[in-house]
Amino acid sequence: MIKIYHNNRCRKSRSGLEILEQSGQPFEVIKYLEDIPSEKELKELIKLLGIKPIELVRKNEAIWKDNFKGKDLSDADIIKAMVENPKLIERPIVVNGKKAVVGRPPETILDII
Repeated sequence: MIKIYHNNRCRKSRSGLEILEQSGQPFEVIKYLEDIPSEKELKELIKLLGIKPIELVRKNEAIWKDNFKGKDLSDADIIKAMVENPKLIERPIVVNGKKAVVGRPPETILDII
């Protein structure tokens, strides 16, 4: 089943959700600010996305700028920061089987559904 890691306050995330709704395919909404992914889940998402952990970080968030920017962080440190501060996770993330994309722009979701 398709999954979307969603934040309703984010316009791009709402657009991604709309794309999934229009697709007519079943999907699960994971409100990742409430149902925070574990370190293991984040590692799996990062692997599916084919990116480095830093590429999943929202670097313009105040939390990042105030606490992490400019520091020498390992991949494990970055993942831990995202688990402890889920607002740092880029969104939306859509997973379909063994494929995943960050829906920025939201149209990239069409590539995996």
